[in-house]
Amino acid sequence: MRSFALLPIGASALLLLLPGTALAAGAVEGNWVNPHGSVVVTTGACHNALCGWVRWADATATADAADAGVAHLAGTELLRDYHARGPGRWAGYVYVPDRGRSFYSTIEQLDANRLKISGCLLRGWLCKSQIWTRQQG
Repeated sequence: MRSFALLPIGASALLLLLPGTALAAGAVEGNWVNPHGSVVVTTGACHNALCGWVRWADATATADAADAGVAHLAGTELLRDYHARGPGRWAGYVYVPDRGRSFYSTIEQLDANRLKISGCLLRGWLCKSQIWTRQQG
């Protein structure tokens, strides 16, 4: 009975070793724009994980972050410690500057140019999602 309980864990570990998963992780790296066009985040590898830093923010996003105590929004790490959870899926933490808090988060790569980023209050429950698009040019 125990060997069956470990099967999903073993299968997940095998997915992380497949070449397609490594390609998907590389495909998620780049510059991504939030739905409002107010923030651009650069994603990339950091400490054996996927992370993302604010590359650019408009005046409104910068002011909202400053009101919450974030003096310099550009350069702030918003996406932290994401690890692969299968092809095109990652789990980690998203920092929300205007709230001054980090939340459990998932990223799902919908296609080459769109990411669904979700932030959750109760580790997977009560989530809000946004679709971010790859910055062109």
